[in-house]
Amino acid sequence: MNKIKIAIIGLNFGKKIVDQLMTDESTADFELVKVCDLDTNNLKQVEEQYIISGTTDFNEILNDPEIDAVGLFTGPSGRADFLKKIISSGKDVMTTKPFEVDCEAALEVLEKAQEMGRIIHLNSPAPCLPHDLNLIKKWQIKHTLGRAISCNMSVWCSYREVADGSWYDDPSKCPVPPIFRLGIYLINDLVQIFGEADSVSVTSSKIFTKRPTADNANLTILFKNGAIANIFASFCINDGDAYKNSMSLNFENGTVYRNVGIKQSQGMENAELGLIMGDFDKGRTIVEEEFIPVCSGQYQWKNFAKAIRKEKLTDEITPKDIVSGLKIIAAMSIADQGNGSAKISNSVCMP
Repeated sequence: MNKIKIAIIGLNFGKKIVDQLMTDESTADFELVKVCDLDTNNLKQVEEQYIISGTTDFNEILNDPEIDAVGLFTGPSGRADFLKKIISSGKDVMTTKPFEVDCEAALEVLEKAQEMGRIIHLNSPAPCLPHDLNLIKKWQIKHTLGRAISCNMSVWCSYREVADGSWYDDPSKCPVPPIFRLGIYLINDLVQIFGEADSVSVTSSKIFTKRPTADNANLTILFKNGAIANIFASFCINDGDAYKNSMSLNFENGTVYRNVGIKQSQGMENAELGLIMGDFDKGRTIVEEEFIPVCSGQYQWKNFAKAIRKEKLTDEITPKDIVSGLKIIAAMSIADQGNGSAKISNSVCMP
């Protein structure tokens, strides 16, 4: 089968995607044919490293009839406008989290893509339910765990950043950065578990950062079904467990743990899952344990290729799933700029 020809736009983060496309077997369906960035230094570095054609002109990508798909890795603010132009040029798109800061624009371009028969995928939420969340849902049914009641999640790393004038410095484009940049993965996981949110509260602080935005934060979410979840995210912690994405998920009749405890996960892409249940006779019992080599937050390149080739996917997310996570972010931004709490808008919202 012929490879899908793809171009990458935005090489600040996108260089990591270029590296993946050029070296990872999971991307074998794609042939990288061109890269694009306004920063000529970034562009030259990638051109020379991989002997690949580059351009500073976004329209050159759009007007190239040989390019089937685009990887868009610019900042999230205004991304919907870029996406609209790309799908209108007849190309499918892989992009990244956070999808957009404007919920209304996000929903509009996702619905437009569906109407046009064009594909827009991203890594979080992924186009199909990832293996770790799929396993949790299976355990919930298999072991009659009942309703999901609460969840505590955390993710951290060690950054010592300085202001550079990028979108990371702008609270309107990057609200509560530890949550927006790292905790967004966890928000999107929670939406798949609990559904739509009702309200949020947020606490943030600056400890080491030299940016005008926070580097330490906590987000609490009340969901419409009564469940409560808590996400702690920080750029301040150096313990060797960066990006571990730990989760303690409480059901009526048991608790699922993901990457919890002193055992180190074998990589950012992996997850150790365990299910604990109570028994009147045996007491606390470890019911299930499983290692997941590919978990939530990863780019599903094979599913992207299948969708472009019009093959049917299973457990697909909807535009509503994506926008539900964005609504939480929008409310978080409002809460952080106000009294610390905010309701989720019933309509599509923009912070």
